[in-house]
Amino acid sequence: MRLRQILPFLALTVITAVAQQPETILNQKPVRARDLGVPFEGTPGALNAITDVKGVEVGMTTLIQGDGPLVVGKGPVRTGVTVIFPRGKTAKDSVMAATTVLNGNGEMTGTHWIDESGFMQGAMAITNTHSIGVVRDSIIAWQGKTGYIPVADLYTDDLWASLPVVAETADVPLNDMNGFHVKPDDVFGAMNSASSGPVPEGNVGGGTGMICFGWKCGTGTASRKLADAQGGYTVGVLVQANFGRAANLTIAGVPVGRELTPPPIAQPKPAGSGSIIVVVATDAPLLPMQLKRIAKRAMLGVGRMGGLGEDSSGDLMLAFSTANPGAVSAKKIATVQMIPNNEINPLFAATEQATEEAIVNAMISAKTMTGANGITVQAIPHDQLQQVLRKYNRLNPPGQQEAAPQQTPAAPAPKKPSSK
Repeated sequence: MRLRQILPFLALTVITAVAQQPETILNQKPVRARDLGVPFEGTPGALNAITDVKGVEVGMTTLIQGDGPLVVGKGPVRTGVTVIFPRGKTAKDSVMAATTVLNGNGEMTGTHWIDESGFMQGAMAITNTHSIGVVRDSIIAWQGKTGYIPVADLYTDDLWASLPVVAETADVPLNDMNGFHVKPDDVFGAMNSASSGPVPEGNVGGGTGMICFGWKCGTGTASRKLADAQGGYTVGVLVQANFGRAANLTIAGVPVGRELTPPPIAQPKPAGSGSIIVVVATDAPLLPMQLKRIAKRAMLGVGRMGGLGEDSSGDLMLAFSTANPGAVSAKKIATVQMIPNNEINPLFAATEQATEEAIVNAMISAKTMTGANGITVQAIPHDQLQQVLRKYNRLNPPGQQEAAPQQTPAAPAPKKPSSK
């Protein structure tokens, strides 16, 4: 049975049918880290998701097909694609953006022009390593079919040249990655279904077949809302996580990897291999060089979890701001706003905190999965994780956030600028 599951982001309305694999059923009530009492610093937004940043829309296609021995081109298939529209799929305005690299054994297309121009045009996507090409081409094809032509500082309003951003992590050994199972229709489906609202996590989208610290992992998201005195801005993070050595796993400061050992995985990847893609969105008015600083702080969130950026890992970060609309298309002179650098520290903290929580959410939401050649990767056991956190006095009542550390009151920040 083949599942091409387009997720329209309507809570608990996902239609799923997966033969002989109950662990991949996705219409169960989602469980996130805070539901278990995992403590985190900072205050999340209403959804605790990247879509808390106004305008951001996310769409996914999840592909699950077959069981048994790997036959290249036939499966089993455990993969998908995740699409992010910074301003929504009807808005064509570009956003200021920046990228950075913790370790470069990975790919993210379109970054040269982001680094050169400071803008990202249109939608971006995340998928498996060997599907980058088809996803990139499909984004361009979707633009042509729908007439969605991102506003850019080029020479024409036609679809003259497009440089979509597509990033990847490798979903082996669970997926037939050499089988090229992501097709244009899958990308179109993810783009057409993109919306604001709750974002599915775990074994979904591009993260369907991913593994973290020896446990099943995948797609995760989180957000932080700054206090009014710090500008009231929102920072949202989405990760596709597929990295980490089991012994290094750290959650909320607790050395979980020393206490819980995942079952061995048949045909394991080399120790230290794997990757993570981190996408940071904010409504704070930041210029590209400031967004690069934000992207760097996502690395600290990865480090909190025990990620080392090892030689065979592709750890790539992208940050964008939905502020300063119209800047890319201004004539002669563009007037933009920015936060002074001496007011940016709360955004650094929010990025680090949301990145850490997004990764933990990816692990908590993931379910045990059996893929190619009958290889099974177990989900981290929630009850045992709670026992470990309790042992270190780091378990909150479910849903309760950790109290923020006492800080010297910050000087009032400038009010959030008007979008007019």
